[in-house]
Amino acid sequence: MCQPGPLEDALERGRRLFAAECHFLAAAAAVAQLPSTGLPEIAFAGRSNVGKSSLVNALTGRRSLARTSNTPGRTQALIFFDLAGRLGLVDLPGYGYAKVSKTKAAAWTALTCDYLAGRATLRRLCLLVDARHGLKASDGALMELLDRAAVVYQVVLTKIDKLTPPARARAVAEAEAAVARRAAAHPAVIATSARAGEGIPRLRAELAALAEEPGP
Repeated sequence: MCQPGPLEDALERGRRLFAAECHFLAAAAAVAQLPSTGLPEIAFAGRSNVGKSSLVNALTGRRSLARTSNTPGRTQALIFFDLAGRLGLVDLPGYGYAKVSKTKAAAWTALTCDYLAGRATLRRLCLLVDARHGLKASDGALMELLDRAAVVYQVVLTKIDKLTPPARARAVAEAEAAVARRAAAHPAVIATSARAGEGIPRLRAELAALAEEPGP
């Protein structure tokens, strides 16, 4: 009988981890509310309505673990989930065109910056980018922050199913070229579709591997 190769083994480990129990842990609207779990964490960031909550739901195979909405700015705090007691998932507030007051947006930005710069358990940030629109100036500003804070991040293209195959290839190539110049960026860009399931097994495998790594 043929033994599974490294890729198949990684995909299976990712499938098993994300099929395990995942539950809401906390919602933090201030630094003092950030939970101290000791778990390695993966954060998900991106422009408002890019599909962060939909991606978290797709990764965990659940329909409503993370709340989704067509209204930009629906996520108004850092939302923490516990995946099998092995990995923390963090849904960050969207940035960009959310229809909220400047005061509230500034508070979200300050909280997110404090979390990203000072969270010792943060293993990686998944920077979600709508494949139809590519990286924007607001994404670049976050990448600058992450580069300065030495926080490893990985671009994850969303809604890839809405593009033709040639357009998909261009979107991936453009994102790869952009991150190649970045100090803290992971070189691999993953193209996903929460609706169609494309790229989800590969992303699960990458994140599951981080759950197995020793802490910094």
